[in-house]
Amino acid sequence: MKKFRTEKRIKKIESVIRKRQFDLTVVLENIHDPHNVSAIYRTCDAIGIASVNLLYTIESFPKLSKTSSSSAVKWIETLKHSNAEECFRTLRNKGFKIYATLLDDKAKNIYDVDWTEKCAIVLGNEHRGVSEEAAKFSDELVYIPMHGMIQSLNVSVATAVILYEAQRQRALKGHYNNSSLTDKEIKKLIIEWAEK
Repeated sequence: MKKFRTEKRIKKIESVIRKRQFDLTVVLENIHDPHNVSAIYRTCDAIGIASVNLLYTIESFPKLSKTSSSSAVKWIETLKHSNAEECFRTLRNKGFKIYATLLDDKAKNIYDVDWTEKCAIVLGNEHRGVSEEAAKFSDELVYIPMHGMIQSLNVSVATAVILYEAQRQRALKGHYNNSSLTDKEIKKLIIEWAEK
């Protein structure tokens, strides 16, 4: 069945593609609840993230529903990894600086990080958090400042807090006004997305 290719839909697709942040990504490490993963995809789409890395070494890869993610899954590239070292090497080879979320004395407050640089944010399992291995392979550790008795947030909420700070910084520096893609790359993506 052919999708609607109205002028309005094509303009919306082009606008979204031009604002995609190809130099910002997340790594979801062994997140157990597929609803959390779907909620993270929704936030990633809202922020303009182009790809999500699923790093699953213990848990099974989640079944992602277009319904629970409000179809965000179909607009974001999913990259699957079953080995932490390989995942981080791949990201580093692409020029990403890697930040892992972890409550640690060496961790940096998320509001003291320059999220306008090319970076990947690692978020861990709901109960275990980021693994020691992922923390070791990361360039820096970060934390969300909290002032209550509870010292953790739901992983999808934590992701949203960090990504909206990244979006705030990037918007101030004009990252959403200038696409990193060429016109040819944009046209190619418009054709691909119009078929989704």
